[in-house]
Amino acid sequence: MEYKNFGEIVKKVKNERGVPLRRGIVAGAEDEHVLDAVFEARARGIAFPVLAGDEELVSSIVKSLGHGLDECEIVPVPGGENPAQRAVEVIASGGADFLIKGKLETRDLLKPVVDRKNNLRLDRQNVKGLMSHLAFFQIPGERKLISITDGGMVLYPDREMKKSIIFNAVETLGKMGYENPKVAVLCAVEKFNEKMRETVDALGLAEANRRGEIPGCVVEGPISYDVAMRGEIAELKGYGSPNCGNFDVLVVPDITAGNLLGKALIINAGAKMAGIVVGANIPIVVTSRGAGAEEKFNSIALCAVAS
Repeated sequence: MEYKNFGEIVKKVKNERGVPLRRGIVAGAEDEHVLDAVFEARARGIAFPVLAGDEELVSSIVKSLGHGLDECEIVPVPGGENPAQRAVEVIASGGADFLIKGKLETRDLLKPVVDRKNNLRLDRQNVKGLMSHLAFFQIPGERKLISITDGGMVLYPDREMKKSIIFNAVETLGKMGYENPKVAVLCAVEKFNEKMRETVDALGLAEANRRGEIPGCVVEGPISYDVAMRGEIAELKGYGSPNCGNFDVLVVPDITAGNLLGKALIINAGAKMAGIVVGANIPIVVTSRGAGAEEKFNSIALCAVAS
């Protein structure tokens, strides 16, 4: 299975008959833009809003946006307490399925998630536990969504960290219905060069995949972006892989490369993006302050499918 656009992600959630509406909890719900997105998700049958924050202020904002308090659940958070801690307690009790960043810093949102006492961290055998950012792009002219990781969380991953990043992406895509996703480990070139650490890592990850250490997917690398995205370029360059032009996941060398690639796709290619943080027991919506309502909504829909 694969998704051609974000509309298919939304359709996937709405078509799962018999499955209760996912519950997304906003930590720091005193944010009008985030509340617009979560109530849009409710109206379209994607998720039910659970709002953790100052009860009086959150209630006031909900009403000012034209919604009734019966359209959501408000979880009061006393002043001075981290609303994310209260949010993860609600998740742990089964009261919500995924976490959404509201009016608080990302570090404050993730602090209780990584705290082992809250039991949200994933502990995998022989794989470094790590949370990473997984962004999906709807690029004009491309026949399906392409995901890029990690351009938002891990700064300079080594090979073992990249292994965890791939695990996180493959596991998330599996929950979304993908079968054996195709993963390209991007480099500046498509040939091994011992002086280029990215190619050393990429070759090692591809070999680990062939040994069965990274199961449930196909990993190829080193491979350049043009070769990964276009089969005809791969043929011209003599890169013999049937997956060129058909990869599901692009693994970037570091956060700078991922950030630049993502912004270039959005600004110059007109791509639409949605992103989530993965690698915990629940997916997390962590959009930037500059993200528009559509990106926030699509990220919520992604979480609803991945949860």
